[in-house]
Amino acid sequence: MLALGLIALWPVPVDQGSSDLLMRALRKLHRWGVPASFDYGVVELAANVLLFLPLGALVARILGARLWWGGVAVGFVVSVLIELAQLVFLPARFPSVADVAANTFGAMVGAFAALLLMAFHGRVRNPDPARTL
Repeated sequence: MLALGLIALWPVPVDQGSSDLLMRALRKLHRWGVPASFDYGVVELAANVLLFLPLGALVARILGARLWWGGVAVGFVVSVLIELAQLVFLPARFPSVADVAANTFGAMVGAFAALLLMAFHGRVRNPDPARTL
């Protein structure tokens, strides 16, 4: 979660120093046959989704299977707060609704994955009693 906070509230865009490296890597991938539609925007979107997966999973795990959706809600609220902080306090950053959507989706995937793992773990730990005649 510390990484999430540092990345989200860093005073300048976190990819600012590595944009040349990222663009070279994307060009190389395109030469290897990856479609040109796999561009910077896709990488940024995927990064936002992946960044919020652990938050959604952690909150869902803490709240339990009945309230798994709390991981989605917390992801949404945290994302909105981050974007508002960027808008108000970090002039070099660019808040966006698309980031909120991607972050919330990541939290949702994480929360749903945690729900599935909790359900599976519950079945494994509490198997049905053996039937007897």
